[in-house]
Amino acid sequence: MNRIVLISLLSILTLEVVAQEKIVQTAGRDLLGEFAPGFAAINDSILFGEQVWNDPTLSLHDRSMVTISILLGKGLVDSSFRSHLELGKKHGITREEIAALLTQAAFYAGWPNAWAGFRVAREVWAEEVSGDDAKAAFQRGMIFPIGEPNTAYARYFVGNSYLARISSEQVSVANVTFEPRCRNNWHIHKAAKGGGQMLVGVAGRGWYQEEGKPAVEILPGTVIHIPANVKHWHGAAADSWFAHLAFDVPGEETSNVWLEPVTDEQYDKLE
Repeated sequence: MNRIVLISLLSILTLEVVAQEKIVQTAGRDLLGEFAPGFAAINDSILFGEQVWNDPTLSLHDRSMVTISILLGKGLVDSSFRSHLELGKKHGITREEIAALLTQAAFYAGWPNAWAGFRVAREVWAEEVSGDDAKAAFQRGMIFPIGEPNTAYARYFVGNSYLARISSEQVSVANVTFEPRCRNNWHIHKAAKGGGQMLVGVAGRGWYQEEGKPAVEILPGTVIHIPANVKHWHGAAADSWFAHLAFDVPGEETSNVWLEPVTDEQYDKLE
């Protein structure tokens, strides 16, 4: 008897969970019910009904990922895009996942579309970060995750840096975050053919410098192309947190050679 009761209770709980996961849409009827009742019915009952959104073949999480990608690819970064980002967040899409999705989509949907998408996504996921310190405030203004302390490469940095792997598909992409005054040592991306690195500024203000050349300021949207076999360094400005995406360019016989630190005397001449 107890076994039957337990099975019945589990069945009820399962039905409740399924019911909670289903989407019930009334926007069509609310906004267009009198003007276009046929369209409203298709929108609410078919698109957001059993035939599409509530079809269990794909999870709501995955459907949101697909929908966001398609809207971005068509350049529809409008109120509907924001609505689907908010819906996707409710369906369990994390900050890390949306950052990886938009990064991947940038190569197919276009760089301007991706930047437009990131501006909206950053706002949707901003409230997820708690804390009042400078690091938390910086994270709220950036969709890419700051990640974990960059302990594996700490000996090659002056100051504290953080690393978040964004994608390993096609090309390796990581978000590197620097606290104010933090910079990496002079280094060289060695390669017999191809190779090098590309940096894209995503938040804050930073610097890039090649040996024998003036330093270049990096702001959000700045793209830095680093040839192979060129000595250089990059890092944050003295008064700002800074983050950039680092894209490793494929090549032959590639390796990184870490050299001497950028001294305070060298660094202070930039400001």
